[in-house]
Formats: sequence, C-alpha cells, structure tokens
Amino acid sequence: MKKYYFLILSFILIIIALILLPVIIDRITNSKIVENNRSSESEPLSYITLDGEARKVPSFLMTNQDQLMIGNEDYNDKVYVVEFFFTTCPSICPIMNRNMKRLESSFGEREDFGIASFTIDPEHDSPKVLKEYAELHDVFTKNWHFLTSDKKSVFELSNKGFNIFSSVNPEVAGGFEHQGYFALIDKKGYIRSRLDSYGNPIVYYLGIDQENSEFPEGTDMLLEDIPKLLKE
Repeated sequence: MKKYYFLILSFILIIIALILLPVIIDRITNSKIVENNRSSESEPLSYITLDGEARKVPSFLMTNQDQLMIGNEDYNDKVYVVEFFFTTCPSICPIMNRNMKRLESSFGEREDFGIASFTIDPEHDSPKVLKEYAELHDVFTKNWHFLTSDKKSVFELSNKGFNIFSSVNPEVAGGFEHQGYFALIDKKGYIRSRLDSYGNPIVYYLGIDQENSEFPEGTDMLLEDIPKLLKE
C-alpha cells in the first residue's frame, strides 16, 4: 500500500513540476531582461580619453549647405552626432544617412540636439550639392549641418581629430573609402560612448546595419544613449 501511495505522490509531483517549470523559466528570463534594461538605462556614458584626458571635438570651422560658416561654437550646449560621408557614395553612406534620419525623427525637434555630416569629397560636394542632398533626404532640423571645406582640413579632422579612417582610393566604388561610424558628443564638446561587456568604451557607434548580429545596432544604442546626455 505504501508503495502505491509513494508512486501516486511522485506522479503528482512530476505533473506539478511540468506545469510550473515553464512559468519559472519565463519569470527568470524576464527578470534578466528587465535587469539588463535597467542597467543599460542607468549606466552613465563613458568619456573617451587620450593620454589620460577626456577627449573633446577638435576645433573646426566649415561651410554648411546654406553657405554659413559653422564651427564648434554652433554646437555648444547641444548633444550631437558626427559622421563622415560623401554625397555620391554608392555603398555605406545611404545606409548611414537612413539611420541618421531615425535620430533626426526622434530628436530633431529639440533645440539641444544636432548632427554634423562632414563630406570627405569637398571638390564635388559644394554647398549647393549639399543643399540638394539635404532636401533629397527631407532634413527638417536646422541643427543638421552638412559641412564642407578643403581636403586637408576634412581628412585631418577625420583621421587625426576623430580617428575615424577616411581616404581617397580610386580602386574602390565611389573613389573614397571610410569607416561607417557615428561619434556621439555631449553638450560640452566631449566624445562619449557606452561601455562594452568588458567595461571598455565602444568609442564609436556603427552607423551601418549588421546582418545576423546578436548585438544591438549602433543606431538603436544611440536612441538609448542620446537621452542620457540630453538630461545632463
């Protein structure tokens, strides 16, 4: 009799475990997701340092699509995103600016948000060409400046100022090669970023889409990180 009682009790316990196990797993999973989201929302953004000092955007003064001179001072007290591109780019630039439009759609109405798009093909990308490009992309915020200057100034700002690679290369489509990164700048002109899973700054946000990636897209990260700087 005891043997049958034990078997019945064991059977009941197994049934209960099978019913409750998916619920427990779901709660644990959701708890981890919530915890990760809370951590991402609460963690402050890192400063990018060089020789032990927080790195600021180098001084620049260039002409925008409206033939106005635009420099660092025009971005004072604004959180802004920087990219290096060119209007005839046949590869990554259309993707970058499609993603940049997502940022404009979210924050473009704000006075304390801006975008700086520096062309690496100033010989072609005159203010008139940049104006047509801005209109083609339905740019509505007055704080999105498409900027051009002489080649030397642009490439120094890209390669030395930001360490975002760009160069002339007749062997590639479009005649230029460059990295598809976005830089995030705070209201005081410091370059900022979130930390990776090892506690190191990611430095820049990838402005192009990643196929089959398990990590968040760079634009998705910016949509989370820009508000942090806007609140500072």
